[in-house]
Amino acid sequence: MSCVDLVVIGGGPAGTAAAITAARNGAQVRLFEAGRFPRHKVCGEFVSAESLELLGSLLDKPDAGLLQSAARIGKTRLFVDGQIVATEVEPAAASIPRFDLDAALWGSAKAAGVEASSQVKVLRVTCDGSFTVKTPSGEVQAKAVINASGRWSNLRTPAEQTTKEKWIGLKAHFGEANPAASVDLYFFPGGYCGVQPVGKDHVNACAMVKAAVATELPEVLELHPELKLRSRAWQRVMDSVSVAPLFFETPQPVRDGVMMVGDAAGFVDPFVGDGISLALRSGALAAECAVEFIQGRKSRKDALERYQVEYERRFASIFRSSSRLRELLTWPRAVRAAVLFLLRSSPGITRQLVKRTR
Repeated sequence: MSCVDLVVIGGGPAGTAAAITAARNGAQVRLFEAGRFPRHKVCGEFVSAESLELLGSLLDKPDAGLLQSAARIGKTRLFVDGQIVATEVEPAAASIPRFDLDAALWGSAKAAGVEASSQVKVLRVTCDGSFTVKTPSGEVQAKAVINASGRWSNLRTPAEQTTKEKWIGLKAHFGEANPAASVDLYFFPGGYCGVQPVGKDHVNACAMVKAAVATELPEVLELHPELKLRSRAWQRVMDSVSVAPLFFETPQPVRDGVMMVGDAAGFVDPFVGDGISLALRSGALAAECAVEFIQGRKSRKDALERYQVEYERRFASIFRSSSRLRELLTWPRAVRAAVLFLLRSSPGITRQLVKRTR
C-alpha cells in the first residue's frame, strides 16, 4: 500500500485547484479521476471575475494563454415574461469551455508534481487514524482526503429530494456570427436556458429544465420566443451532453472527516453563474486547511473546523441568495412583473442582486 499526504478524488476544477494548491505547498498528492480528459461537461462555462486571478495562479505557464484568449462577458440580460432586464458585469467575467479548462488544470496539476490518474474510480474511503482509499488497482493511505467527485458520486449520499419534479441539465455549442459579449438567460415555465459566447463565432447553450417540459436541447430552444428566433440560424458544432437529475440541498463542506469541495459540497443554481468559481475557491481553501494539518500546524479537528467555518463565511450567502432568486421565478406572473419593473427602473438594485451571488 502506498502512502501520501493527501488524496483528492475528482479531477474537475475543484479537485485540480485543491491538488495544485496542496502540491505547491509541499504536500505529496494523489489525484484520482473516474473519467478521462478532455471532455465536455454540462456547464454554463462562465468564470466570474472573482476567480480569474485564482485561476491564473493555478494554471501552469504553457496553459496561461487560455485566459488571455477567453471571451469576455461584460453584460447579463434576463429574458422573462416578455421583458428584458440588463445589467453590466463589472469587472467582466470570462467564458472558457470546460473541454479546455479541465484539460489545462489537469496538466497544471501534473506540472505541480501531483500524481494524477484518470479512469480510476475510487470505490471506498475509510478512516482509522489515517485514511484508506480503495481503487480497483489497489489501496492508498493518506493523512487527509478531499472529495471533489461531484454531486452524484458513489462516495456521497445526497439528501432526500424535497420535490418529486425531475430536473435535467442539457448543453451544446452552436455556431453564431458575432455573438454579443453577454450572458443571456431565457426563462420559460419549467426552466431556463443560458446562452453566451465561447470562442470565435460560437455560443454555449446550457439549460436546466423539468423533464416533463423537455428532455432534448432542440425542444428547449422552442420554449422561449426570443430564443427560438435567435437559434434558427445556429449550426450545432458538438454533440449535446446531459446530466440528470438535478436538485438542491444545503451545502455540507465536511462529511466523515473528509473535506467536500465543488458540487460534492453543494450544488448552486446554475443561472447565477458561480459554479466554476465556487469549485476553484472551495478547492483551494480545502487544500490550504489540509496542508495546515499535514504539516503539523493544526490538528485534524482544527483543520476541518477551520474549513467548515471559512466555507460558510465565504460561500453560504451565495447559496442563500441563489435560492431566493429561484423562488422568485415561481411567484405569480403579476408579482414577477412588478419585480421586473423595479429591476429595470433601478439598475443599482439589479447590480446589487448580482453582487449577492458572488
